[in-house]
Amino acid sequence: MTGRLLGVDTGTVRVGLAVCDADRTLASPLETYTRKSPDKDAAFFTRLCQQESITGIVVGLPVHMNGDEGVKAKEAREYGAWLTSVTGLPVVYHDERCTTAAAEEMLWAAGLTHKQRKERRDKLAAMLILQAYLDAGCPPG
Repeated sequence: MTGRLLGVDTGTVRVGLAVCDADRTLASPLETYTRKSPDKDAAFFTRLCQQESITGIVVGLPVHMNGDEGVKAKEAREYGAWLTSVTGLPVVYHDERCTTAAAEEMLWAAGLTHKQRKERRDKLAAMLILQAYLDAGCPPG
């Protein structure tokens, strides 16, 4: 399979976004989107997916360390279903355990201030989710 994918790290306030190349080998952070309203968010994602030539979406699935799904995983699945409804694109879910902590550690190691880390953390977490998905061979679902 080829085509650019959008990596999504969902949050109640911010959504981290990353994209990959059309050959699906390398993920890059894109931006952190601040949620506004369902209509404005739908317009944003529709426009973004068109501008970036996105063919599919990978949503981070926050599962517990033992692999069980809880409330946050349910919310991520609902958000993914919403993304499909507004973009018409297929969504798959990929384990995001520890990605936010890994992103924070990388930003801390780079010597960034708290404000600088906060601005970058979500899009870096989205990149880590998407890159892990690519490295796993883009498994379905």
